[in-house]
Amino acid sequence: MSPSFTDSLIAGAVAGTSVDLLFFPIDTLKTRLQSSQGFITSGGFKGVYKGVGSVALGSAPGAAAFFTTYVTLKKVIQVRPGWEPLAHLTAASCGEVIACLVRVPTEVIKSRTQTSSYGPLAGSLMSARMTLQTQGWKGFYRGFGPTIMREIPFTSIQFPFYEFLKVKWADTRGRKRGTLPAYEAAVCGSIAGGTAAALTTPLDVLKTRVMLDLMDSKTNKLPGPLRRLGDIYRIEGVGALFAGVVPRTLWISAGGAVFLGAYEWTVRTMQEI
Repeated sequence: MSPSFTDSLIAGAVAGTSVDLLFFPIDTLKTRLQSSQGFITSGGFKGVYKGVGSVALGSAPGAAAFFTTYVTLKKVIQVRPGWEPLAHLTAASCGEVIACLVRVPTEVIKSRTQTSSYGPLAGSLMSARMTLQTQGWKGFYRGFGPTIMREIPFTSIQFPFYEFLKVKWADTRGRKRGTLPAYEAAVCGSIAGGTAAALTTPLDVLKTRVMLDLMDSKTNKLPGPLRRLGDIYRIEGVGALFAGVVPRTLWISAGGAVFLGAYEWTVRTMQEI
């Protein structure tokens, strides 16, 4: 049975909070590896839970916004048999755009806190205040464009692949489609998430660099995302575009298992109540 709006809302909130809090230290290491300051200057292996406050605040509503949009659009979009991946791609892309309205401000604060952009003693609240003071409300959406540039390709790979793997797994096991246990859905989520993470790492590097930029865009003209990406490649080499690819892939591979496994488990549990 397809999950209802309420099922998706609650299950998405549970899934998002679970994965973000569980794998936060790996995300911190990945962000510091991608920072132009360098890994050690950004904090190295110390204080790997810096910035967790902003994530705890934004995880539930961000994931809930994604899944409610994704599930709703999957029901609304009508496609011919065999074209289901196109519906999944469209629904997931729209879901990410809506979720980013919630997620980007918390990502900005999280990234700046993780890398001590405002000093080693600055926590999430101080980073939020400094961002507001120096860049205004627009500062909370620094990197919104690059985040969308990352998330749409990411979800365009992850969710059609995830849905494909679930169908093939169910067919192989002789089960009815849409009835996989949560742990089997988690394996599919892990494979799909890890694949998408590795392929979109350059876009993640771009997003991180833009979010960590403390220049005032009103007085300093900033290069566009594609120019910025080209500059990273030209000045720092191709290796910089894949900075943090190992922790990112491991984090999202394991996180995909928890995220989608927790979502499927919560949906099944609510439907049985």
